[in-house]
Order: sequence, then C-alpha cells, then structure tokens
Amino acid sequence: MERKKDILKTKYFKVHTVTDLKDLLYKSAEKHKNNIAFKLKNKDGKIYNVKYIEFKNHVEALGTSLIDLKLSNKSIALIGKNSYSWITSYIAASIIGTVVPIDKELHVDDIINFINISESKAIIGDEKYIKAIIENKDKLKHDIIFININNTDINNNIIKFDELINKGSKKLECGDKTFSQIKINPDDMHILLFTSGTTGNAKGICLSHKNICSNIMSVAQIVKVDRTTVVLSILPIHHTYECTLGHLLPLYGGGTITYCDGLRYISKNINEYKPSFVICVPLLLENIHKKIVNTLKKSLPEKYFNNNKHFIDNMPAPLRFIVKRKIKKSLGGNIRTFIVGAAAINPNIIESFFKLGFKALQGYGLTECSPLVAGNNDIFYKADSVGLPIPNVEYKINNPDSQGTGEIIVKGPNVMLGYYNDPESTDNVFKKGWFYTGDLGYIDDNGFLYITGRCKSVIVTQNGKNIYPEEIEYYLNDNPLIEECIVIGVNYENGRETYVNAKILPNKEAFKEFLNKKEISDSDINKEIKKIISEVNKKLPNYKHIKNFKIVNEPLEKTTTQKIKRFGNNLSM
Repeated sequence: MERKKDILKTKYFKVHTVTDLKDLLYKSAEKHKNNIAFKLKNKDGKIYNVKYIEFKNHVEALGTSLIDLKLSNKSIALIGKNSYSWITSYIAASIIGTVVPIDKELHVDDIINFINISESKAIIGDEKYIKAIIENKDKLKHDIIFININNTDINNNIIKFDELINKGSKKLECGDKTFSQIKINPDDMHILLFTSGTTGNAKGICLSHKNICSNIMSVAQIVKVDRTTVVLSILPIHHTYECTLGHLLPLYGGGTITYCDGLRYISKNINEYKPSFVICVPLLLENIHKKIVNTLKKSLPEKYFNNNKHFIDNMPAPLRFIVKRKIKKSLGGNIRTFIVGAAAINPNIIESFFKLGFKALQGYGLTECSPLVAGNNDIFYKADSVGLPIPNVEYKINNPDSQGTGEIIVKGPNVMLGYYNDPESTDNVFKKGWFYTGDLGYIDDNGFLYITGRCKSVIVTQNGKNIYPEEIEYYLNDNPLIEECIVIGVNYENGRETYVNAKILPNKEAFKEFLNKKEISDSDINKEIKKIISEVNKKLPNYKHIKNFKIVNEPLEKTTTQKIKRFGNNLSM
C-alpha cells in the first residue's frame, strides 16, 4: 500500500471532462436525466425528489431571469443556509456573471462590506439576511436588486425567487436560448470568496470555472462517486469544502444530495436519508465515535474496552459481525465514506472507523486551491497523514529544516487566479508558478503529506472554523482606549478545543481622559476592557468570540519593521 512505485503505477477511476459548470450541468442532465439529484422536504416535512433534468431546467430558468434583470457579467452576492435554492443560484450566477458566496454568520456590516467591495448588483438570500441588509441599506454604496429565497412578502421592491424561476421557465418554453448560448472562458474569474470579515483584513479569492472543475475531476479519479452516492449536506455551503466536494462533485458523478435540518437533527437525518457519503469536520466524526463507544459500553462487558487493542479486535468473530452490523444500521445502513478535513483529527479515530467498516478519508486543502490539495482516498491512505497529492496537483516543501519540515507550496490547475484587486498580496503568495500556502508540513518517502503547523496567523478550531486574528484585532484597535493588541488561539479542556484570547495594552492617557480621573486603577481598566470586548463580541459569530483577555503593561514584542510578532513571547497568556 505504501510503496512509492505502487503509488506511481496506480490506475485511477475513469472520469469525463467538463470545462465549466455549465458543461457539468448539461452533461449530468443528459447522462443522469431521470436520476434523483436532490431529496428535499416540503413545508409539511414530507420528502420529495428533484431529478437531474428538473434541476438543469431550474438553473436555466433562474439564469434566464437574471439575464433579464441585466445581471450578465455582473457580481451577484449569495447568502443563506444550505438549500436547493442556494446551489441553484450559485451555478446560475457563476454562469451568467460572478457569484459571491457570503458567510451567513457574519455581522451585517461585514456582509454589506463584501457586497460593496465586490460591487455586487444583486443579492440572492434568505429572508432573514435580506431584511437585515435592507435595514442597513444606507451603508450600501450602490443600488442593488434583492431576491428573496423564501418567497415571502417583505415589500414590493423585493423579488421572490420562485417568481424568477416561473418567468424564466415561460421564456424557455417560448424558445429563449440566451442562457444555453452563453460561452464561458474557463480561465476567467466567476467565483469570488472572502477569507475574513472586516474592511481592514478582507481578501477576495478569485476562482475560475477551470479551478473548480479541475478539482472535481481530480477528486473523482480517486474517490468513487456515482449514481449510488447519497450525500448529507451538513457543513456551511459558502465554503468551497462543502460546495465543491459536497455538491458539485456528487452532481458531476450522478449522485443525490440531501440536507441536514440542523446539527441537533444529524442522527435523525442520517436515518431518514440513509447517506453513503458524509463530508464533515473532525468534531462531528469524534462525536459519532464517542456515541458509538458509549453505547457499546452500556451493553458489552468491560473486558473488550480495557486494553490497548481496538475494542472490535477483542471480540469473538460472531460478536464482531453483530456489532459492526448494528453500528452500520444506527448510521442509516448505507454510509461507506466519511470525508474529513478543515482541522487535525486523531489518527486513532480514523483507524477505528476503518476497523468498524467505514472509510474515513482525511484531506488537506485551502479556499485558494478550490479547495483540495491532498487526500487519502479509495486506493491509498495513511491514518496519520492528510494523504497524497490529488491527480494533476503538485506539492513540495520550501526550505525544509533538518527534520524535513517547511512551508507547503502547491502548483496545479486548481490554484486561484489571485486576490481580488490586491496585486501585492497576490505577488506575496506566488513565486515562480508556485502558491505558498502559509502552512507547515513535511512529506514522507512515499509522498504522503503531514501538516505540522501554520506559519500564517489563522486560528483553526476543532470543528474546522477558520478565525483570522486580524479581523478581531481590527475591532479592538478601533477603540481609542486600546493602544495595541494581539489575538491568539488557546487550547483548553486538555487541548480538545481552541478558544480566542486577547492580550491588550491599554492607552492609559486615553483612559484617564475617558474616566475623568488623574489616576486609574487596574480595576478601572479591567472593567472597561470587559465592556469593549462585550461590544466587539456582538459584532462576531459565536465561534469568534473573545473568551478571555490579559492586560499587559509593556508594548508587545515587534519585528524590525514594527509589526507585532505572532510567535514567541506574545503567544503566552
């Protein structure tokens, strides 16, 4: 399994070529016409099916209506929960113009900021977010068309999503071919994603149809996805991880997509939809594993769990068969593959799932790479590694140290075009055709990649959320009572979770003036800093909240260019 010559001789699964998402849509509709593309729920909670040909017709209808709204070659923002309407909008918008997926957990000011930066001329979104934007409409820098996915009456100026589908369908019935005749340059930007949530630190990642489609075809060569594949969508769809691998990949292979009703309903939905394929973060996989072990411990003797062997290996063969069958049944009876990424996972969990009869495939990627760079797969895997490079993608280690560890750099058709309107940042990450990821790792003798850390500042939580310290620092530094600060990730609960903490140097002169006191106490400073942090937290989603802080009396350690160091003494709390 691990010999390099075997890896190099590997024959991958056969794939068909798609040049862009329109090509993918049309070829899938032709090849899988009457297969089920989506299993959805109506308002009464009853499940109904959408066939591939119906999905294609809906995308065409929506795209035709968006063209009628003069949105050809324009940016269209998209915000909302995972849904059929979301992915329909994503594909239609990316074909007629540029789609701008936005994180629904962001503060409304940041949502508007991204609409302004991207110069989006329309926003398609859930009612909740449309209303929030309308309430802050004065912050928009230009007029915008609002399209409500939920089809409820907000006001006369808001267009209902279903109305666009119906109007577009009628035009198609009358022979309108505007949408089908669109020619896409696969190398042009058609997807714009933002890495962070503030004006001071926003980076727009420019992706093309070629970027996305190359990633889909590469993954399809090493992970079998076909018409028997049923995916349960759990992770936020605005991330390329969920969008590319959880939606576009199964649509390419002829699979079926279903939607989780919410984190508390995962078990219920697994048994309802009986997925074969689940894309998740380590926390979800670990919770499933914990539940399996705790349930077994209640009904089986302790002797199976009290030595270094895996509990399944301690059981006699007949019991082993029964236990595996029951575990599979508890997970819907159909799951064969978990794709896990976005953060590190204990390799023992990976091995445990393999022993229980499931593939748990860990991978590594970035939004800038559409997203997958490396992955364990149906052919080769190592539990403690993030896998091998996907087909047509190269990686290597830049300036490795004596242990072989250095920055991971990547080359391939999946790598982004650059950062939006930011040539300086783009030049900083591209050198001689290689993309510098900012992540640290090493490669073993057989080409497997191991992630050892990050040389960029991003904090990754256990459930795969990315937190950019600069984003939170922007809000803190905006207050005149704070001289300077640094935001860091701190592990609590025996290293099982990462929380946001801050080190803050107060501006004591500003404090004296603010409190109208000649002398100020530590208690005064702590009290006001708590208030500031409380206000900052209100502007951020829960997972970015500052949990603790430390007041310092000396300036933070800096580089020779007077930038605060993100390593060394500044990281101690």
